[in-house]
Amino acid sequence: MGANSDSPTATPPAARHPLLRGYLDHLANERRLSRHTVESYGRDITALTSLAGAAPLDRLGAHEIRRFVAQLHARGLDGRSLARMLSAWRGFYHYLARDHGYAANPCVGIRAPRSAKKLPGALSPDEAAQLMNVEGAGVLVARDKAILELFYSSGLRLSELTGLSLRDLNLRDATVQVTGKGSKTRIVPIGSHALAALKAWLPQREPLAPAGQDAVFVSARGTRLSGGAVQRRVKYWARRFGLAGKVHPHVLRHSFASHVLQSSGDLRAVQEMLGHASISTTQVYTHLDFQHLAKAYDAAHPRAKKRS
Repeated sequence: MGANSDSPTATPPAARHPLLRGYLDHLANERRLSRHTVESYGRDITALTSLAGAAPLDRLGAHEIRRFVAQLHARGLDGRSLARMLSAWRGFYHYLARDHGYAANPCVGIRAPRSAKKLPGALSPDEAAQLMNVEGAGVLVARDKAILELFYSSGLRLSELTGLSLRDLNLRDATVQVTGKGSKTRIVPIGSHALAALKAWLPQREPLAPAGQDAVFVSARGTRLSGGAVQRRVKYWARRFGLAGKVHPHVLRHSFASHVLQSSGDLRAVQEMLGHASISTTQVYTHLDFQHLAKAYDAAHPRAKKRS
């Protein structure tokens, strides 16, 4: 069962793979997937047909699929890319079983190798405090300060912050109701600095927002602020404070989680505030905390100091 040297990212040759052409038509016309998504499926499944070479697809078993995954991994594909590819292969075989009588799906139960977990970036507490020190006159300065403070105070995702409406704020209880991934809602506390910034911003928001506009954060034209606009404002203030290249909304979310965990050690509370479905997702911040402790150890412990 040979494998040829075709690139796994080549364009699917429809003449050689009529079953693939039929599947891509199914994705585009029946499932109504975007052209970009269909093309991505095509590239991933072409990798399978290239690796299979002359072997018929209905003769491939789990052993061959595992070997193909190992070959792609050896070429440098990471676990995330391989998991996506296996998902495409499984979907293809499901289609072949449904419409072309294939008896088995050899990809079922096969998992991609795990990628090395990349730790999220985070500001130091001093850097975060510096970024929160937004000062100046003007309605947009007040808005930007409220945005930065709320990101760092409550660990919101960018889409969660831009999706906030006035009814989501409870300034009396100092909480905000957030709609996160999977349309799940959660209640998150608002810190005192963020609460003060919101109270300063909301009266200045009123002249900007037209009747019926309930977005918490609006543009100078009164429209709901987009994610791109928020990112640009965060980068603007980062440059003002000499933090260019280090700061974007997700860095502020990571900084929130890391700093709360460092001070409280309460992993469950951080999980709830971030809206993580699994605590294993939140546990990455324990590694950030360990890095912080390791640096302190290296700087202070006499046995950690290098001999000259």
